[in-house]
Amino acid sequence: MLAAALLFACTFFMQSCKEDDGVKGDPAFVIEGNPTGMKSGVAGKTESYVVRSNRPWKIVAKDQGDWVKTFPDEGDDDGIFKIIVSANKGFAERIMNFAFVVDGQEQPVLFRVEQEANVPYINLPQAVTIPSAGGAFVVEVGANVGWTYSLADNDWLSGGSVTATGITLTAATNNGPERSVALTVTATDYPTVSKVINLVQSPGSIILEEDFNWLSYGSAVPYTTTGETIITNWTAEQQGRGWTSSLNPISNDRPCYARQGFVKLGKTNYGGDIISPKLSGIAGTKNVKVTFKAAAYVSAAGTVVDSRDLVIEVLGAGTPSVGLIKVENVPNTQPEDNEGKVNNIWDPARAFTFTISGATAETQIRFLGKAFDLRNETPTTNRIFLDDIKVEIIN
Repeated sequence: MLAAALLFACTFFMQSCKEDDGVKGDPAFVIEGNPTGMKSGVAGKTESYVVRSNRPWKIVAKDQGDWVKTFPDEGDDDGIFKIIVSANKGFAERIMNFAFVVDGQEQPVLFRVEQEANVPYINLPQAVTIPSAGGAFVVEVGANVGWTYSLADNDWLSGGSVTATGITLTAATNNGPERSVALTVTATDYPTVSKVINLVQSPGSIILEEDFNWLSYGSAVPYTTTGETIITNWTAEQQGRGWTSSLNPISNDRPCYARQGFVKLGKTNYGGDIISPKLSGIAGTKNVKVTFKAAAYVSAAGTVVDSRDLVIEVLGAGTPSVGLIKVENVPNTQPEDNEGKVNNIWDPARAFTFTISGATAETQIRFLGKAFDLRNETPTTNRIFLDDIKVEIIN
């Protein structure tokens, strides 16, 4: 490679200057910092460079390819240009050389852009849990290669429709203990690239298991309310899953909102509830344990702090062991998020539990954010986030 003194200083002197060219001084072209190239990772990259020049200049690609661009690709004097590298989806390193043409004269040193090769990959979820009731479920697959899948021997999974992003299977009802089967996904053209995951079906004693992953509205950040969607605006398929919400007679709506895989109960001045499907998996009369995750609302700045009352009621047969749970599980504020404070409100260790004695197939569970009318309360807000509700027969 040429000595550093020649690198992209690219200052050059022409043998003569015309008196009438309108530009004073010797022709010059310099890129600040004297760079000779840039390197990019697989994801791509954009970098800006400052030109100092007293002559018109152009940037000309010396190789074929549209994966890297310059903008602008010409100028009249001083200026800034960007080199924009797009993501590399291929499995080969990419190289592009650019020349700088100044006042019609190509400079001797090329600017070299190098980008790393991608590598074949397959990504699977960390875990897949199937409710004991069975039914269709999807295993999400992220990959940059073609792939096939296989299942270990089993007699309770069927189906197997495949899209570019996942596998849909159907599980039979499990009336016995927990069971699992290994799913292997292998790259078609790269047999050494594969991933294995265990598909685990809950035991028959778990009669309700809800993670709300079929809801995808608004933000996963608790204090960001933009885009959250009231239950009456959910799709017909989502409303058909058996979860309902009572009409608040004061606000005349049903303030239960979908977020990214969880729900929010209530809004300013008014409480909201959510009611489970009937516990149809119960035969006769049973005692059950209810486990769920919940968190209280706090505003982005931390200046609005809700009360944290979650009322527990049973509709139909059964008596809950508690009528009120204080949800002392509070998300980060925005400053805490910006500081990187670790605070996983969905940590299983923070889950809440209670029992219901005398439950039947007609039993439903109601979670209510304090009360319907909060206008005269202090504070007037009692918003609760709810997720991962599980009901298990204990005797």
